[in-house]
Amino acid sequence: MRYPAQPLRLGFPVKILGRPGFKSNDSRRWQQNPHLRVSIEYLDRIFDYLHERRFEMYRMSSDLAPYATHPAMPQFHGMIKECASDLCAIGAKARELNLRLSFHPSQYIVLNSPDPELVRKSVLDVAAQAEMLDGMELGPEAVVVIHVGGAYGNRATGNARWVQTWKTLPEHARRRLVLEHDDLRFSAADALWIHAQTGVRLVFDYQHYLCFNPEQLEMRDTLQRMLLTWPKNVRPKIHFSTPPSDLREFKRKNRKTSRNEPIYAAAPWTAHADFANPFEFSTFMRAAEGLEFDVMVESKAKDLALVRLRLDLIRYAPEVAARFGLFPEKQALLQKEQSEALQIGNATDTPTLTSARNSKRIARLWANR
Repeated sequence: MRYPAQPLRLGFPVKILGRPGFKSNDSRRWQQNPHLRVSIEYLDRIFDYLHERRFEMYRMSSDLAPYATHPAMPQFHGMIKECASDLCAIGAKARELNLRLSFHPSQYIVLNSPDPELVRKSVLDVAAQAEMLDGMELGPEAVVVIHVGGAYGNRATGNARWVQTWKTLPEHARRRLVLEHDDLRFSAADALWIHAQTGVRLVFDYQHYLCFNPEQLEMRDTLQRMLLTWPKNVRPKIHFSTPPSDLREFKRKNRKTSRNEPIYAAAPWTAHADFANPFEFSTFMRAAEGLEFDVMVESKAKDLALVRLRLDLIRYAPEVAARFGLFPEKQALLQKEQSEALQIGNATDTPTLTSARNSKRIARLWANR
């Protein structure tokens, strides 16, 4: 087996669940004058945590610069320029720590909308996030990932509108923008068509490919075609997640009794599980043998999912683990880190976890290891 000259990287998005007290952005309401400078202070602490845990890939919050493009709040519009030196400093730290960074704007950023005002606002958001990556002086691996948008009853027309909007983007936004197919509306084939019209780089998403592939494209060929949309000197990235398979309990009001009663249902296959299935991940990586890319793991348990996955790969798929620089001699250290994360995961009162319900679910999953 051929191993890459530089190990492949594993990353996670936004929230830190493995240790209490981390904030991913300044989330104060506008009345309290939130600022990008405060978010950068939070980011600096996150970078220290990533370095300590040897995570080299991270998706920053899309709300890093609060209200920076809000049309009714011009008092916030200059904050990115105001933070030029702060962005430069945090970018230097990211390069020193070999961190690969990215943004992923929210689902409300739609470049192919038939509403020109929504498109205008979406372009401003994409441009602002690209401007921050430029301000951090990061290389071309640092990208802004976006979906095609809404189908509005016609996928082909939606694709064409995206291409038209691409032509209006400022240069720095086009340079940073990367397109991802999705799980319900726009397939890998749609993304490949848009690439042929624009040259935009593409991100392959494993779960989205399985959920929505009406053209029945073959997986490895599709993955390889998307990887080839990246320049030869820039390592591509992909997204990986697996769906939950557990039975979920919900409360629903009984109209006759007015009482909340439990009902049971399976989560949809488009949902993301708390942790990544290591056997499915290993099967995918074996199918992708010989291809090089970094992997953003989009599991709900965030960094806890990577803590678990790294150890699982050494246990169950050592040849796959080696591609990520994970070898048996690191097993004791990873086991120690998992034990520490387990204690955090079981603390239902920790402020790191998003809710008591979520913390109990994570604790239950850890207990069932």
